[in-house]
Amino acid sequence: MTRKKVLGSHIKRLLSGVSDHGKRHLTEVETDLIQTELLLEEAIDKLTSSFMAIHGAVGARHDSIALLLAGGTPSAEQRALLEGMSDEVGAHVNAAITSMQFQDMTSQLIDRTLKRVTGLREFLGTLGAHGADVLPDSGSEEIVELLGKVSMALAIQSLELRSVLRKAVNQQHMDSGDIELF
Repeated sequence: MTRKKVLGSHIKRLLSGVSDHGKRHLTEVETDLIQTELLLEEAIDKLTSSFMAIHGAVGARHDSIALLLAGGTPSAEQRALLEGMSDEVGAHVNAAITSMQFQDMTSQLIDRTLKRVTGLREFLGTLGAHGADVLPDSGSEEIVELLGKVSMALAIQSLELRSVLRKAVNQQHMDSGDIELF
């Protein structure tokens, strides 16, 4: 194989690897951000439902509470509703708290996304640092050797980054049980 072909082959492999690595991590970043958005939307919907249910439970007892404040005596049905109000509101508060625990999962997703972005930046930094070692009068063999080192360094960084990033996001020990997403 001629020197030009060897050099071209190494450059092609390097650029292809950089492109594949960058696309793969940016796709994962995009996926994590979409999952974070969906998780937040779901949590906000659940929180809204819980708070509206609390408001409804209190509002449904408004007449009975007003009667008591005015010194009146509530009916047996009103008493039963008032006695059950604490349990009903408690259940809605527990649902709201469970919804707020989704913050932990979104935090994990954001942390993972930041690690991907940092890893990609370091990956590109490695490419730039090794690229600075290429001198205008470098020979083909020196360039081929440098490209081999760059390719190896980038492959190692890529594997290290992948091993640091878990695929699943999970929340444990919630009242509703363990949850694993994505």
